[in-house]
Amino acid sequence: MKRSAIVISALLTLTASAGAADLGWNSAPATSPMYSSTSVVDWNGFYAGVNGGYTWGTTTVNPAIVNTNNNSSGWTAGAQAGFNADMGGLVIGAEGDLQWANLAYSEPNNPAPGTFEAKLDMFGTVRARAGGTFGQVMPYVTLGAAFGRGTAQIVNGGVTTSQSATHFGWTAGLGIEAKATDNISVKAEYLYVDLGSQNYNGPGIGRDIGHKFSVIRAGVNYSF
Repeated sequence: MKRSAIVISALLTLTASAGAADLGWNSAPATSPMYSSTSVVDWNGFYAGVNGGYTWGTTTVNPAIVNTNNNSSGWTAGAQAGFNADMGGLVIGAEGDLQWANLAYSEPNNPAPGTFEAKLDMFGTVRARAGGTFGQVMPYVTLGAAFGRGTAQIVNGGVTTSQSATHFGWTAGLGIEAKATDNISVKAEYLYVDLGSQNYNGPGIGRDIGHKFSVIRAGVNYSF
């Protein structure tokens, strides 16, 4: 254990030294700590970009066909836009995004014939962000409101009966963003989204359906 700790400490020291050299930091600790009240790069202004990722979570169905809570998963892709205010070491801002999604689950529509499917077709968020700058890197936390559009349907042979509803809820998460150039940054982000439950009262459906899920995604932003 002692040997592993020494090796890990040495690796962390070398990594920090290399990172400081790459970012052009002065080696004198009194004049250039890793965290500074003055940002090394400028995060101010508007930005927009695209993202893609994966979603997984729970779709609740009440009354249940077999289970009330059902595992669901799918891919997501979309775009975001926002604004940053660089306070000197602290960046606060707001971001909105709109996502295409195929978060879904399906099961036999017992005891009636056909297959029942509940899915989330799209969702979006409007969030506040706050982060600290460490050279060209900014870890951040985010919190806000969420909305989505879901569909419940029964497929029986060549006949599909469907009903759509709009969900509203909340989201929270964290991420990290790094400047690749003065105008281009890349990011990785995790969000938890709770869209609550809505009634789907189409013919033969008649259920309350809710969506709670996690999102992990990567994206790129362009600052104006």
